[in-house]
Amino acid sequence: MSELAIQAIGFAGVAFFIASYQIKSNRALFACQLTGCIIFCIQFFIMGAYTGALSLIINIIRNILLLKVNDWKWVKSKVTLSVIILLLVAVTVYTWAGWISLLPFISVAVTSIGYWTNNAQKIRLSQLIGSPTVLIYDVLIGSWGGVLSESITLMSIIISIIRFGWKEMGEKDSGF
Repeated sequence: MSELAIQAIGFAGVAFFIASYQIKSNRALFACQLTGCIIFCIQFFIMGAYTGALSLIINIIRNILLLKVNDWKWVKSKVTLSVIILLLVAVTVYTWAGWISLLPFISVAVTSIGYWTNNAQKIRLSQLIGSPTVLIYDVLIGSWGGVLSESITLMSIIISIIRFGWKEMGEKDSGF
């Protein structure tokens, strides 16, 4: 596959991440991010960035679980979160490529913890920590769609905080 086609795959995922932070509902945010993750997972596999690709699969599983939280009450348990983190540790160890492998681990672990709070403020805060680690990973592996996506994601998070109000996000459960 040509370099241009590989990069185009990443740019296709950008649109879903742009939209995700302009939605107040956590459920809709997770759905948009799920689609973007699938697209970037495909790109990372093609690029041979296996830690990032497998971390995205865990991210996808996590987001599917969170979308089904109203149907499956066990999803919001600390046990489920612990299993996700343990899977992430296993993937990171299995695909270890040096310190760069820590970047996807940090992002998925921190955002998973934030998402388990079901608090819009804490979710955005976790993304403000996780997104820069993925941005660095994208630069290092050469995913220019990923770089654009994470840059836009960071700006979009900030816009959502301004739009909805930081304090307002923390006061209410945004609901699943």
